[in-house]
Amino acid sequence: MKWINRNDSEANFEDRRGRGRGRKNAAVGGAGAIIIVIIALLLGQNPFQAVDMVNSVVPGQSAEVTDPSRANENEELKVFTLGVFNSANDVWSEIFRTQLQQSYVKPTLVTFTDETVSECGGATAAVGPFYCPADQKMYIDLNFFHQLKSEFGAKGDLAMAYVTAHEVGHHVQKLLGIIDQVNQYRGRISETEQNKLNVKLELQADFLAGVWVHHAQKMNMILLEPGDLESAISATTAVGDDTIQKRSMGYSVPDSFTHGTAAQRTYWFRKGMQTGDIGQGDTFNDPGLN
Repeated sequence: MKWINRNDSEANFEDRRGRGRGRKNAAVGGAGAIIIVIIALLLGQNPFQAVDMVNSVVPGQSAEVTDPSRANENEELKVFTLGVFNSANDVWSEIFRTQLQQSYVKPTLVTFTDETVSECGGATAAVGPFYCPADQKMYIDLNFFHQLKSEFGAKGDLAMAYVTAHEVGHHVQKLLGIIDQVNQYRGRISETEQNKLNVKLELQADFLAGVWVHHAQKMNMILLEPGDLESAISATTAVGDDTIQKRSMGYSVPDSFTHGTAAQRTYWFRKGMQTGDIGQGDTFNDPGLN
């Protein structure tokens, strides 16, 4: 993927690289933490999640810890990701204006190191890139892209760009009220049915990422080069629920899928890329996903 016109604006960018939280005098620690771990184990819960949950509800005093040596870590990846982020926002601003007759409100890109906090709760690098609807921010530890390449075999610029464009796609869903509609069903339907809704939500974000590729080319922001499509497909394949489960467990459990299979994610990304028509991305009413 070659840049023709890259937007390097940092107007909607928050850089937390090299910053972390150092907790002291935590409300739950020492013997208290041991008790919680024992209770969690007896209830069949993850003890680490239990401790984190209590600390998030009754936090102790905390102080921000800064590591200057990591403040500019992965600078090239930051520049690239910011370029994709701004490009996606420019594309969606135009689509909202010309096709939806609405104003597009840009999200914020947050880069962090190892761990961070959001209105959706705390997160570590292990969570991977995510979008928080509560604060309308996209969070990413840039080291994820090294993992995407080394552990999942998804190489190339368009593979990385797909990840960023997918998260911006979730922001589009938030602005259109789609995420709120899906969240209304939480706790009211079975876990299996909720998983199916989540799959449709994620596949639509894949489709929207493809729509970005289509229009970014038409608007002379990027130029695709040989191998770029294969690069993106290597990413959509790598993050398929079936691919991930088979790598970790040796088999897959379809009822537990929350993002879609490798084939589904690839299909919807390619459909968005080929058509560029947001009207063709209604995953919620697609017969093949019911």
